[in-house]
Amino acid sequence: MAEQRQSDRRFLEWLRAEEAVPFKGWDFSHLQGRMIEEQLLWDYARIVLDALPAAEALLDMGTGGGEFLSDLRPLPPYTRATEGYPPNIRLARERLEPLGVKVYEVEDDTRLPFGDAEFDLVINRHESYEPAEVRRILHPGGRFVTQQVGGHNNTDLNALLGAPEVGDSYWDLAHARRPLEDAGFEVREAREAFPLTRFADVGAIVYLLKAIPWQIADFSVDRYFDGLKELEQRAHTEGYIAVRDHRFLLDAIRPI
Repeated sequence: MAEQRQSDRRFLEWLRAEEAVPFKGWDFSHLQGRMIEEQLLWDYARIVLDALPAAEALLDMGTGGGEFLSDLRPLPPYTRATEGYPPNIRLARERLEPLGVKVYEVEDDTRLPFGDAEFDLVINRHESYEPAEVRRILHPGGRFVTQQVGGHNNTDLNALLGAPEVGDSYWDLAHARRPLEDAGFEVREAREAFPLTRFADVGAIVYLLKAIPWQIADFSVDRYFDGLKELEQRAHTEGYIAVRDHRFLLDAIRPI
């Protein structure tokens, strides 16, 4: 019994250490080799890169810390970015402003700080948006490419830990496509996938859940310790813990 208590104490200390690891921007390098994601049926980065040569004015919505956008260099002559999370805004400005990219703080998707028809390419990876407002800022013939996290993403973690369900489970390809078309967009491509992510250890799950607090709003190591112990046993037995992701892609044009 004493040996079990000591083992539990060491396990708890390790999980608390994972919980305390800082998370900045949208950088998951701490999980390299510990979180293995199946490839999607499409390549968002490749789709964006293929669209860039024809773009003179680009907007990246929800740029995070600017990691993805900065990797797209050379960027179009006029490139702007938005972000709503204050710690990321500072990081994005530090990374992007030396490249000539102004970063705008945006909290209201229905009121973007840009003029009508200001961009010919708007990209959006995992960020909220208002279809009519995106259409407003796009030049006729302009393109909107978004990859979204669906409402069923990582819900296996909620179930495995006995946590409340996520409230936006309705958010899927069908629910996102309809408002775009209603706003006047012509959808060129629409795809959806449910790939698996495999975690090598529970510490990786703890780090992820602290990085994405909306998944389990009341998450803490102490509150979910018993469930985390059970998951760690599964990792030892099966070699990993697998959960289902949910992603979908919409590639649309504002008609001329």
